[in-house]
Amino acid sequence: MVLTSATQELFGCRTDEDVTAESPYKLLKKDDIIQDIKRRAGVSDFSPVKQIVLDYPEDELLLVFDRDFTYDQCFYLVLTPEAKDRILNPPQPETPEALENEVNKTSEPKPWISLGSEQDINEESFKDSREKLRYKFSRVRGKFAAPVCFSDRNIADAKDSYMECVPYQDSRFSIKQMQRDCGMQAVPRLQSSSAQTQWKFKRNVFTQYTPRELGDGEKENIHQHESLKNLCKSVTPRVLQALQQEEILNVFFDDWKALGPAGDDADWSGKVSEGLMLFQAFIDLKYSKHKKISSINWHPTIYGVLAVALTEKKEEPLKEFSTFEVRASHIVFYSFSDPSSPQLLLECPDDIFAFEFCPSDPNIIVGGCVNGQVVLWDISAHVIHLQVTQPGKKASVNTDTFDLDDHKENKTPVVRYCAVSALESSHKAPITDVQWLPPTFEVTRVGLAVENKYNVSAQVVTCSPDCSLMFWDVRVTKLLSQSASDRRQNADQNTSYGVPDTFQHLDRTWKPLFRVSLPKIDTGGEYAPLKFSMELYTCNGNNTDRTKEEANENDGNSKVIPDYSQLRVPSAKTLATLEDVNTRLYVGTEDGEVVYTDWKLMKDDSGRMQSAKPLHCFSIHHWLVNTVQRSPFYKDIILTTGSWNFAIWKEGVMEGPIVTSPSSEQVCTAGCWSLSRPAVFFIGKDDGSIEVWNLLEKTGEPLQVHAHITDAKITCIKPWTASSKQHFLAVTDDRGMVRVLEIPKTLYDPSRSEKFSVKKYFKLEEDRLKDFMRGKNCGRNRRRKLRSSRRKRNLRSQSNL
Repeated sequence: MVLTSATQELFGCRTDEDVTAESPYKLLKKDDIIQDIKRRAGVSDFSPVKQIVLDYPEDELLLVFDRDFTYDQCFYLVLTPEAKDRILNPPQPETPEALENEVNKTSEPKPWISLGSEQDINEESFKDSREKLRYKFSRVRGKFAAPVCFSDRNIADAKDSYMECVPYQDSRFSIKQMQRDCGMQAVPRLQSSSAQTQWKFKRNVFTQYTPRELGDGEKENIHQHESLKNLCKSVTPRVLQALQQEEILNVFFDDWKALGPAGDDADWSGKVSEGLMLFQAFIDLKYSKHKKISSINWHPTIYGVLAVALTEKKEEPLKEFSTFEVRASHIVFYSFSDPSSPQLLLECPDDIFAFEFCPSDPNIIVGGCVNGQVVLWDISAHVIHLQVTQPGKKASVNTDTFDLDDHKENKTPVVRYCAVSALESSHKAPITDVQWLPPTFEVTRVGLAVENKYNVSAQVVTCSPDCSLMFWDVRVTKLLSQSASDRRQNADQNTSYGVPDTFQHLDRTWKPLFRVSLPKIDTGGEYAPLKFSMELYTCNGNNTDRTKEEANENDGNSKVIPDYSQLRVPSAKTLATLEDVNTRLYVGTEDGEVVYTDWKLMKDDSGRMQSAKPLHCFSIHHWLVNTVQRSPFYKDIILTTGSWNFAIWKEGVMEGPIVTSPSSEQVCTAGCWSLSRPAVFFIGKDDGSIEVWNLLEKTGEPLQVHAHITDAKITCIKPWTASSKQHFLAVTDDRGMVRVLEIPKTLYDPSRSEKFSVKKYFKLEEDRLKDFMRGKNCGRNRRRKLRSSRRKRNLRSQSNL
């Protein structure tokens, strides 16, 4: 238990004064503890053991001062009268008396008694029963070196474009089986198990599964022997103590952190943990059963709160006579304060593959469904419930109605979505990525970047494998396409469900501003995007005609959480065009390609607005691209992961990636940059391991490999900076579990010149790539010239002939 100084003074158990290492015991009256719990409610240090105190049969409880922190804290409370008597009156240890006449005897070998096993061995031994046969194979000499003719066959003639060579019975000969010898052995059922060790050297081994047992007389003699009884009496207390410590002691306790802040400043020559450490784990069997996590995000403002999107796993087709069960889809909020149960649930119309918090208002959340619709939530009414879970935040408790026997079940609040896009105008495939545009600019219906007068993020970008990216605006248009009666009907429906009317104007009528397609560069068809990344524009103040008063007014309003129901879409004619906004973005496809394209629409020959062809396309990854993320320190550096490798790109370098990892044995399923060190990034694998890369120490292999983080495929990883001395990495897997790992200081504390050194490293890699491509082009030109000169030489020789 942890007792504050006020509680120690109240109960007379001040450390090193009332209780010391020589006299650590203090008897507390049960009535005093109950009165303290009633008076101070949840503030009382004894509130966690309220029920235990009420159930204690005696009037006094024993409190022990644990100076050596044997049980993880400075005090521990004895829970049973038997334990109190055993501590206050410890039994005298019994020493086993040595037997004087005892003589150690070694077992003597018994005489061999034949039971006929040698006959079985002789029968099972291999012996030739007949002479070996000799076969001679010959071929007609005229068939040697004969030409072979091959012909083409139309794949449409075969079923499923597959030519099957089925076996058949040759009528020319048949072999009659005269005798067949096979052996069988009755063995127990095998069981496969695993351990955290690697079997590097395989050997042929055997296991004896039938024990050699003693006779009944020998067993009885051993059981009645006094030495065995004395041994059990002496060992039993130590075994019970060891089992108790194993149940109580926290094996993940960090002794270095327990030294306090002075330990970080001291010059300690010991070894500091440099790997990721498990800090917290979350799972809910009710909502995450048979589901996987497709997306995860930390709450932008509330400490220790994160949200995950749960989706159904791809299962086998339903068997005959099976029952079909419709399961609800949710986004689940977890908190450090209560890892055993979710704190908030967002109801979804379908499974969510990606969602994001709004940068201007963290209470607004946008998500993309499996059916292609875009969904909006407003959790403003439940933000107080999430803030109570923070350290230092305490819910108001009415002491007059406080009941020690209150066992009411806390139900998790469920938030219904405010608006969903029109199905006919949405994506035709699952939405795999969704992002908010920054509040520094907005786009028009033709993809032109203009100034944002509200300085509020109000537009969303989504992508889907239906070969398109869509831009959406959450503000109210001046001319709503929905009739007044329909809007009134939707408003009444939302009110009946208790849904905020923040996005009432968008529900089931929401349509995108414009659609960006991705036509292939050289061939027909389109690219199927999965992830994308755009540059976050920062206004420099040189490209706007606003006065200083308007800028100051907008800057002041940006600190206030906006009311999205009052925002209106301004006319594009009144907005100034921003020429320095980078409208190009990187897109990762489901075929492993990385596409560099522009979202602005261009006019074709007929004058219609359409998407331009991508600028470049590189097939670096051989499979699905699951990560496209810009570095938080360099706006032109992008990390992509997919299949068995990852790549780092620099915007403006059109020759390809500047860094490409070697192919690994495991598939790269997720990747992310460090938020504090420019040279560090993390890669998740499908075998449940995480690789930590540091470009300033090792470039050909990871700096650290953390195996067995989970025994399932890692689906998402997300870093978060809680404070200057506390950094976390959230890891989700294919079984619906969230693990929060604490990043050590060696991985989040950058050096003074690390940003400059990494920038210099990227510049060297860029120059190396350009030199390689220049040499490759020179070699290609040299070979072209040699071929042309040979062709001219052959033409001259033919003309001379």
